[in-house]
Amino acid sequence: MTGRPRHRPPGTGTTGRLRTVLFVLCLALTVAGCGLAVPGGDDGRPKVTILGPWTGDQEKQFKEVLDTLDTPYTYQGTAATREVLLAGVQAGDPPDIAILPGIGDLVEYAAENRLKPVGRPAGAPAYGRPWQPEAEGMDADLWVPLKADLKSIVWHRTDQPPPSAPAPLRSWCIGMGDDGASGWPGSDWIEDLVLQTAGPVLYERWATGKLEWHKGPVARAWSLWAGLLAQDPAAARDALSKDHRGPAGRHGLLFQGDCTLEHQGSFARSFYGDHQEQVSFTDSARLLPGGPRAKGREVSADFAALFSDSPQARDLLARLTSRRAQEEWGRRAGVFLPNPDVRTRSGTVEKRISSRLVDHRLPLCLDASDVMPAAVREAFYEAVLLTMADPGGSVEARLEDVQRVQDAQPDGVPRLTGVCSRPQ
Repeated sequence: MTGRPRHRPPGTGTTGRLRTVLFVLCLALTVAGCGLAVPGGDDGRPKVTILGPWTGDQEKQFKEVLDTLDTPYTYQGTAATREVLLAGVQAGDPPDIAILPGIGDLVEYAAENRLKPVGRPAGAPAYGRPWQPEAEGMDADLWVPLKADLKSIVWHRTDQPPPSAPAPLRSWCIGMGDDGASGWPGSDWIEDLVLQTAGPVLYERWATGKLEWHKGPVARAWSLWAGLLAQDPAAARDALSKDHRGPAGRHGLLFQGDCTLEHQGSFARSFYGDHQEQVSFTDSARLLPGGPRAKGREVSADFAALFSDSPQARDLLARLTSRRAQEEWGRRAGVFLPNPDVRTRSGTVEKRISSRLVDHRLPLCLDASDVMPAAVREAFYEAVLLTMADPGGSVEARLEDVQRVQDAQPDGVPRLTGVCSRPQ
């Protein structure tokens, strides 16, 4: 391949330098550390090394499931999975199994022949679109989804029903802070607006690099969002320094201050702690700027891939994606699963979310930034942060910067297909 080096670490180059400056000025965030977890007992069998995005309680629950599978393992949980994986690959020592939210990263590794076929044991579920996207000219058996979330929703307190029309900025709880990357909570707004205003066909073209950023539906969606932020520029800037999870131990952003609505994925319910029973959700479309009619649902998934030919790793991954293990994980952690054979059995809110993850009457579309190459994703986040810092700035100029990064991607990089499901 020609062009600039592949897998450039985030934070290098022009986009990375601008992003670093913005972090210093507006975010003051730190990258979370990485933890290693090894199960008790060692019978001499080689340990399967696993890199994943889950830390804290989620790591504990994931390890509890792994412990039922009777395979020695070492788990490394970190919010900086992309950076840690890159370092391992460059050092020639990647994990046996890597679990990433960014399937765009896995496409790049697959293009470099670093991934091994996962294999489909007898009785394995047929995930279909969008949970099993494919890449042009690539083996269709290089990744498998482990966990799913619904993103085209808005959370609200049960004692404060949402309005029936687009809500002003003062109603929204917004935080851009995170342990690793920041900017993605704003990118979720843009993605949902593109999906609801332009529909799944154009959304998929945009996510896979076939649609321009600085004109058409992407620019229109971005302008709607910037117009919302411009209602109170000081509040928009203040959101740059707020953690999207809210203050530690304080039940999330919905229970802080006067805001009443939160555009966050289904994972956000865990932020509300022992206030979880006091929140509910509604579909997002009518509350977004412009009040578009719902044309689809944005979803996300964490994908597992094999970076080694270890039979133990392949066997562990096969058992981890089995119906029994998935049901156990859902029971222990309350996570949502893309396995069509596993259903959430309890909780009104959980059942509503689970039903939307399998209901294809409205197309389901993977998070666009997760589908994009890392460099384009970083430029996307950068433009989000700059818009929040100055909502009145030129949307076209910022999106032209992202377009230049997209245009600079090497020719011949495989494109994902099946990012959106089709109505059924």
